[in-house]
Amino acid sequence: MLFSQQTEDFRAVKMYYNQHRSMLNQEFKKKFDKEQNNFVKISIKKDFQLFMRKMDSIENVALIGVLLKTKNLEDLERFNSVKSQIQNRKDVAQTIDKDADYPGGINALRQEVANLFYSDGVYTDVKDLKTHVDFIVEKDGSISHVKAEGENFTFNRQAEIALYSVAEKFSPLYINGIPVRSRFKLPLSLKFD
Repeated sequence: MLFSQQTEDFRAVKMYYNQHRSMLNQEFKKKFDKEQNNFVKISIKKDFQLFMRKMDSIENVALIGVLLKTKNLEDLERFNSVKSQIQNRKDVAQTIDKDADYPGGINALRQEVANLFYSDGVYTDVKDLKTHVDFIVEKDGSISHVKAEGENFTFNRQAEIALYSVAEKFSPLYINGIPVRSRFKLPLSLKFD
């Protein structure tokens, strides 16, 4: 399926930029350690911080590109599967054996999303932002079809990127002993000072 690959795209972007951050950190550290003049050291430190902020911004643009690719692939897959879902529908009594769950629970998911969230990519004059993020937990526990709905587009986009970027998979919903896709809704809020 495409979904595990899509999440892998987000991981690949993160790994690529983390590797470059590490290399740049080493080079700036060499230059900093070699310098004797304290004023020049301060300048090197400021240059490093500015460069890292720009690197974060560039990484965010790459993640937005992956988000667009992911959403387009999901839309194509959804259009192709609607017909087969209608044809395969069975009217069978359903018993929920186990709800979908994230390792460590919903609070662990919230914390991971918070850690992955790029707040510099949110543009707003409002201090309190809220969104509701809908997504599908697939049969294999991966996340797909992430859609954030709130008043601020940039906040929604960063929430979607963060959710697609979570490291762990869910344990899926089980009905009649069979893993099935399920819909999940996660409310998120952010306060700016």
